[in-house]
Amino acid sequence: MTDHGCQGGEGEGEGGGGPHNNRKRNCVQSRRDGIRTERLETGVRIVEWVRTKSNPRVILGIIVGTPFLAAMVIGTEALVRARLDDELFASPSQIYARPVVFYPGMGLDTDRVESHLERLGYRRVRRRTVDIGEYYRSSSKWIIGRRAFRRHHKLDPGGVVNIFVGGRGQIRLVEDAAGRRLPYIGLEPELIRSVYGSSGDERIPIPLTDIPKHVVDAVLSIEDQRFFDHGGLDLKRIVGATVANVRARRFAQGGSTLTQQLAKNLFLSPKRSPIRKLRDMAMATTLEQRHSKEEILETYLNMVYFGHDNGLAIYGVGRAAQHYFGKDASQLDVGEGALLAGIIKGPNLYHPVRRPETARERRNLVLNVMHDRGIISDRVHRESRRAPLGVRRRTRATRVGRYFTDFVTEQLIAAHGRKALETGLSVFTTMDMELQRAAEQAVRSGLERLESDHPNLKSGDAPLQAALVALDPRTGEVLAMVGGRDYGLSQFNRAAHAKRQPGSSFKPIVARSALVQRNGATLATVLQDEPLALETPAGLWEPANYDGQFRGEVTLREALERSLNVPFARLGIDVGPDRIVETARRLGLESKLNPVPSLALGSSEVTPLEMTRAFGVFAANGFLSQTQATLGVIDAQGEVLSRYQLKGKQAFSPAEAYLVTSALRGAVERGTGRSLRSRGYRGPVAAKSGTTNNFRDAWFIGYTPSLAVGVWVGFDDGRSIDLPGSRAALPIFASFLKSAHGPYGDGDFSMHSGVEIVEVNRETGLRAGYGCRGEREVFLRGTAPRERCSSYRSYTSRYRNSGSRRSSDSRGRRSSGSNRR
Repeated sequence: MTDHGCQGGEGEGEGGGGPHNNRKRNCVQSRRDGIRTERLETGVRIVEWVRTKSNPRVILGIIVGTPFLAAMVIGTEALVRARLDDELFASPSQIYARPVVFYPGMGLDTDRVESHLERLGYRRVRRRTVDIGEYYRSSSKWIIGRRAFRRHHKLDPGGVVNIFVGGRGQIRLVEDAAGRRLPYIGLEPELIRSVYGSSGDERIPIPLTDIPKHVVDAVLSIEDQRFFDHGGLDLKRIVGATVANVRARRFAQGGSTLTQQLAKNLFLSPKRSPIRKLRDMAMATTLEQRHSKEEILETYLNMVYFGHDNGLAIYGVGRAAQHYFGKDASQLDVGEGALLAGIIKGPNLYHPVRRPETARERRNLVLNVMHDRGIISDRVHRESRRAPLGVRRRTRATRVGRYFTDFVTEQLIAAHGRKALETGLSVFTTMDMELQRAAEQAVRSGLERLESDHPNLKSGDAPLQAALVALDPRTGEVLAMVGGRDYGLSQFNRAAHAKRQPGSSFKPIVARSALVQRNGATLATVLQDEPLALETPAGLWEPANYDGQFRGEVTLREALERSLNVPFARLGIDVGPDRIVETARRLGLESKLNPVPSLALGSSEVTPLEMTRAFGVFAANGFLSQTQATLGVIDAQGEVLSRYQLKGKQAFSPAEAYLVTSALRGAVERGTGRSLRSRGYRGPVAAKSGTTNNFRDAWFIGYTPSLAVGVWVGFDDGRSIDLPGSRAALPIFASFLKSAHGPYGDGDFSMHSGVEIVEVNRETGLRAGYGCRGEREVFLRGTAPRERCSSYRSYTSRYRNSGSRRSSDSRGRRSSGSNRR
C-alpha cells in the first residue's frame, strides 16, 4: 500500500502521491495558523536531532522529548477538530469560458467550431452514427455526440444533436436525436480555471451517490480492502509494511489506510518520517471518530491526486474522468474505473498516454483483484481486460486567460465574498476562447518583434510589457484580456489596474466635448496651429506638435486625423477642462482627471480598460454599457446567484457618436493609423494612436461595429521606449483584429439620421459653390455652414492661409513642453 499525499513530481516513481512543487506549496498554504505549523515542525526537528546523536543521548532525547511528542499529538487532534469541516466539504469554484451555442439563423464558423471541439477532445468520424465525444460534419449537416456536463450537483446529460446548415453557412434547424426541434443547444464550455481558496487545484466535485459502485469498488480493492471494517488504522497492513521496510532497510512500502492518505493530503508535508506517520495515524483516528465512512470516502475520491493537465494538478475522480476519458464520472465503465484506481499509486508511473503498457498492466491488476473478490463476473472481467484503455487523445494546452480569470475572481469576491469561492460556484464568463488566444499571441509575438527590431528595448530585470483589452461595445462584455507578457513572471494586471497617461488617444474625448456644446465646433471648424504659450500654476506650458512644425489653419478633422497637439491644446482651452472631465465621466472613465489645460493632450492617468470602454461608447452609438466579465454564477446546489443583464445608459446621441467615428475612420485612412492598412486589415475600423512625453507610453485604441480593442505598450518603471503608438502598439492591434475578424471586418458602421453630409471648402469653411471645390464632411443636422463660397473667396482665402503658414513655419520650433501624438 502506498502512502499518498503532497509528494512526487514529474520524476516520481512508484508510490508517488502528488506533484512535488505544487502540492507541497498547497499543503503549506493550507496551514492558516503559523503557530500551528511551528508546532508540527518542532516534533520533526526533535526526532532528526535525536537520530544524529550517540546512544546515551538518544535515550536522554527520548526521555526529554516524550512530553513534547505527546503535546504534538494533542495539538494535531485539535488541528483536525478545528479545520476538518472546512476542508472536508469545501469545493472549488469552476470558471468557464463562453460556451459555444448553436441556434437557427446563426452563421456557422466551421473553423472556430472545429477548433473548439478539438480542444475539448472530440474526434471527427466519417460515419453518420456518432458516439459520445465524436462528431460528423458535411457541407449541410453536423452531428455531434455531446458529452454530459456537470454543473456540480446538476447534470446536463448530453446526447446526440443534429445541426442542419443552409445557404451561406447559416444554421436553419437544430434537432435532438429523437428529431425534436430545439431553440438552441450548447456544447460544454471549456474550463479555464479552478479557484480553490489560495491553491490552484483542478477538481470537479461529485457526490458519492453519483460515482458508479464499480469505480468505488475498484479504488477500495486496490487501496484499502478493509476500509469499512477498521477505525482509521489497519494493524494487519501496518505490520506487513513494517516487515517489508525492515527487510529493505528503507521506506519501501506504506501501510496507510485510505483515511490516513486523506489526512496526509489535507494537512501534512510530503517528507516521510516516523513522526509524520504518527501524526497521520492520530489524524486518521480523529477523522473516523468525527465523520462517517461515506463522508471520508467521498472526500477522498474528490481529493486524490491523478496527475497533471498542462502543468496544473488534477484532483478527484470527477476531473480525472473528464481529463482522461472526456466524460462525466457517472458514465465510467468498469475498465475505466479500474484504470483510474490504478493510477492513484503513481500518476506518472502509470500515465495511460505516456506509459500505456504499464497503465494497462496496472488496470488489469485491479480487475484481477476485483474478480478474485467476487465483485465482477467472469464475463465482465474478461471483456474489461481485453478492452482498449479508451483514453482520449492529447489536447492542446488550455492554460490561457490567467489575467482574465484573476479579473473575474476579483469581481466574484466583491460580489459574494472570498469564502464563496470555496462553496463550489460555477462561473460562466464572457471570455471568447478564440479571441483570448489571439490576444495572447498578438501580445507575445508583437513584443518579441519589437525587441528583435529594437534591441535596446530588451531588458532582463523589467522587460517590455503590453496590455490588451477587447470588449463587445454593445453589451460591455469583456471578450479577451491580457495584462502582461508573462503571467508566470508578473501577475499584475496592467489591462485593468495600470494607470498610465493616454496621450493623444484622449483627443476623441476632447473632440466630442467641442462638437456638442452650444454654438460649438464642427469637424470643418478651422483651428489655429500656431505657437502657444500659457502660464499655469505649474509653470509655462508650451505644447508642440510631434514633428515640431506648425501648419497655420487646419480643420478639426485634420487636427484629429493627424494628431496635431497645438490645435487640440487651443480647442481644449476653448471648451474648458471641466467640460472635458464631464464628457470623460459620461464615457465611463472613473480615474482621477485633473482639470488643467494639458488634460486635452492626455496628461491624466487612466487604465487600458477604461480607455477601451470609452472608445466602445462611440462604437455603440453613444450607449455606455456596464463592463461585464460573467454571464452567470450558479452555486453548488444549482441555484442561480447572478445572471447577466444588460446594464448601461445612453451617454449621448448616436449622431454625436457618428461624428467622432467618422473622424477616427479618417485617422486610419489618412492619419496616424494608416499603417493599419499596410498590415493587411481592410475592413471598416475607427482608431486613434497615443504617445506620451518622452515616449513612455504607446497606445492604439480602435473599434469596429462589434469590437472595441485597446493596446498599451511600455515599461513598468516608465522608461522611454522611443517609439510612438503607431509603431509600438498598432502592430499588436492589427494582428489581433485580423485574427478576430479576418482581413475584411464584420460589417460597416451605420450613419444615423441625425447627421448630414455636406461638401465644404476646407480653406474657407463654407459650402462648396461655383468655382469653389469642396470635400464631403459630416455634420449634425442644422450645424453645417449655410453660406456658399465663390471662386473669389477661395482665392483670397488661399492667399491669406499661405501667408499664415509661412509666418507660422518661420516661427516653428520643437518645444520642450508637452509633445504627445
